[in-house]
Order: sequence, then C-alpha cells, then structure tokens
Amino acid sequence: MAKILDKKKLSPVVYELEIDAPLIARKCKPGQFVIVLSDPESERVPFTIADFDREKGTIIMVIQVVGNTSRHLCEDFEVGDEWDNIVGPLGQPSEMKNFGTVVCIGGGVGVAPVYPITRAYKEQGNKVISIIGGRNKDLVMWEDRMRAASDELIVCTDDGSYGKKGFVTDPLKEMLERGEKIDYVIAIGPVVMMKNVARTTEPYHVRTVVSLNTIMVDGTGMCGGCRVLVGGENKFACVDGPEFDAHKVNFDNLLERQIMYKDQESVEWSCGGACKCLK
Repeated sequence: MAKILDKKKLSPVVYELEIDAPLIARKCKPGQFVIVLSDPESERVPFTIADFDREKGTIIMVIQVVGNTSRHLCEDFEVGDEWDNIVGPLGQPSEMKNFGTVVCIGGGVGVAPVYPITRAYKEQGNKVISIIGGRNKDLVMWEDRMRAASDELIVCTDDGSYGKKGFVTDPLKEMLERGEKIDYVIAIGPVVMMKNVARTTEPYHVRTVVSLNTIMVDGTGMCGGCRVLVGGENKFACVDGPEFDAHKVNFDNLLERQIMYKDQESVEWSCGGACKCLK
C-alpha cells in the first residue's frame, strides 16, 4: 500500500502528490520512475519520481491529467487514502558526473522530473543553467525549487506573460550563438520541445540528452508502446532509458506513432480553458 501524505493542485490539470514509499525513497536516483496501481481493477501506469526525501521515506510525483487513469489517481484520492501498490525505482538513472557547464531544460510538467537531475548536477560541482517554460505564467511550475538548484535560472512563457517571451530553445540558442561554453544539455518535456532542443544543439556538437518518460506505457518493456528508434536501433524508453542521446533519436517517427491513436485515447473533460489538450 502507498499512502498519500500531501496533495497540491498546481494548475487546473496538474497535481503534486507526496507518497509514503520508504523503500523506494531509499534506493531511487534522479531520472528513475515508479509504476502505480491505484486499485486491483485499475491500469498500471508509470510516473517519473520528481523528488524524494530519504529521511522521511517519501517520494513526490507530479501528474498531469490526460486520461481516465491519471484523472482517477488525482481526483478520486485524497490525503490519507492509499493506492494499492507502487513499484520502483525503475529505469536507468541519469548519468552523474562533473561535466562542466550543464544546461537543464524543463517544459511544462517536464520541470518536475528535471528538478532532481538539476539538483544532483549542482551537487556534482557543475555550473548549472536552467531554462524552464510554460504556455503562460500560471503554467510555470516549481520555479523556486529550480532556482535553488541552479546557478542561473531563465523562465520563458509562450505568451510573454512572465519571464522571457518565447520558447525554452530561444535562450539556449542565444547562448550557443554567443559562443558560451556548454558541455552538456538535458531536456525533459513535450516530444516536440525535446526535438527542437536537439535541433538547436546539434550544429554546435553539444552533447544533448532527452528523457522519453512521456511515451512510457507498461513500464517493463513488455508492451512495446515506448519503442523508439535511436541511432537506427529499436530501444524501449522504460528499460533502455528513459534518457537517450537526443541527436540519435528519430523524433519524426516518434511523433507519427504518438498520434496514431489520438482519437481513441482522448477523454472528455473540462479544464476551464486553461489548456488546449483536446485541440
């Protein structure tokens, strides 16, 4: 059983949940994920560990409501309730060392999984520049956490309502064009965003890694839903990743596969006009 210790609504469709999971908190590393089964009749779903506290024995997950299962987990369970079980940590952890200057990029809810990685890189002695973004000010999340974990933080919004107007790739491109020394880039967020980060850094030969946690389904390599072409070879995000060399990922193939069952996977719900999820 996994008890919910705290629950926060970060936006109309995003929730932050603190879970009592001492065994997972003791072993997990940045970049890894868990599989949640809310009740015996529910679907098994993977979620990246957004934070952990080894002393308290807790982990934090940030969940965006995009389907029936995520809605069930976020809206039908309150503080004190228990999920049937939670399994982890799973997946390959992020590579940890002193690269030099690291740029950590988080788009939307991708800020949550990039946070523990950012913090760990800072602890490794790297100079950490973080870029986070959202469509508007209300959708920018965990700014305080990211600022504390970074030497420099740049915030972007698509509509210019907060921070720099534009996409997270804009300040990255500006730094590269100025000739700033960047040794390593990691990006987590929507697949299109990660594709654009890869395109931005490739001409400068900057090592770039993306986390494909958003495409995971089963979480064990059995379903094949997270199959991705990396360097011309089939890989599975859940067992071989979720982090891969961004310049070797076939993003065009991945984006085509993502929309194959869009109509079947869509659910009807109202977010008050805060997002464009059904458009």
